[in-house]
Amino acid sequence: MILIAESGSTKTDWRLLDQDQTCYTSIGLNPYFVDAERISAEISPWISKIENLKEVHFYGTGVTDQEKSEIIKKGILNALGYKVDIYTYSDVIAAAKSIFGIDEGIACILGTGSNSCFWNGSEISFQIPPLGFWLGDEGSGGHLGKSLILDYLHNEMPLDIRTLFEEKYGKIERVTIMTKSYKEALPNKYFANYTYFIFENLQFEYCKSLVKKSFEAFFQKYLLKYPNLKDEKIGFVGSIAFYFQDILKEICQNHEINIYKIIEKPIDGLVNFHQE
Repeated sequence: MILIAESGSTKTDWRLLDQDQTCYTSIGLNPYFVDAERISAEISPWISKIENLKEVHFYGTGVTDQEKSEIIKKGILNALGYKVDIYTYSDVIAAAKSIFGIDEGIACILGTGSNSCFWNGSEISFQIPPLGFWLGDEGSGGHLGKSLILDYLHNEMPLDIRTLFEEKYGKIERVTIMTKSYKEALPNKYFANYTYFIFENLQFEYCKSLVKKSFEAFFQKYLLKYPNLKDEKIGFVGSIAFYFQDILKEICQNHEINIYKIIEKPIDGLVNFHQE
């Protein structure tokens, strides 16, 4: 049997390619933030019960080099208790395979984080490298939440929005944000949680403008730098792309770009890819 995992910073979707296509969900397993021991402890209760597993295909945020891949492999092997072949890939390859399969196109991630690549049908052949939460992630949930909080702390949020914000979250002090930002794990996930507030209040021009500015920044710093952009298929995956797709489509239209596909979760496309 084959086990497939698609991991973002927030959660990991697991799918066992058995007769029932058994599903599991775990926390996000980004090797920049969780070690092999944490991975093993998180997935051991259910993965240790799987017998006759032959392959594991793990797609995830933070799988950027051999060192990070080894963290994932060690965690899975420790949890399983027996040897299997484990293959690791970046999250953007998950997006590309889910959208295009063996066809080519530009795959974009707009979820807790953001990323993009040109997929030639078998591998990444061009990419504007992402810079992560603190230096980049434009267009992502983390970037949107950070923009919202910055406006709040700088007293640049309109009064009516500020009132709604404090009704939902209470007054938030600067020291709280600094602690979440620099002393606690997964600051991108913390800030991305504020996108719920933005989505709930999209009828206000302020919230809509935040999303537009974030998406436009993603286009300017990444997407518009791809060669022959208007001749390629372009697809998006991730919760931010999916739930804010009306605004995303508007930004694409402004740049005369047609969207090929928008997918919330790549796992179903990955299952199809590995079954073909």
